[in-house]
Amino acid sequence: MKKLNREQLLEKLRKRYPLQKFMTTEEFDGSKGGIWTSGENDRQLHSGLPLFDYYAEGNSYVFGVVAPLHAWLEDNGWYGEWYDAGTIMIWED
Repeated sequence: MKKLNREQLLEKLRKRYPLQKFMTTEEFDGSKGGIWTSGENDRQLHSGLPLFDYYAEGNSYVFGVVAPLHAWLEDNGWYGEWYDAGTIMIWED
């Protein structure tokens, strides 16, 4: 699969997960090139689970990102990384 650039990824994330707010990292702290979002939104679900759970363990999450979203990000050349327990940054791989 072809890698998505940040604008393409933002568009797809916003369309797939309309209850989750996705912004650029520049809007968060000035860091260039990434995407930030809240890790505390329990209204936006994927397969019945919140997208992010800092404390999650087991097969449903990979490093706190719900497994299907983690795989989709990885397939598109990106990964999620916790900034703190309530904030996720998404960076190009």
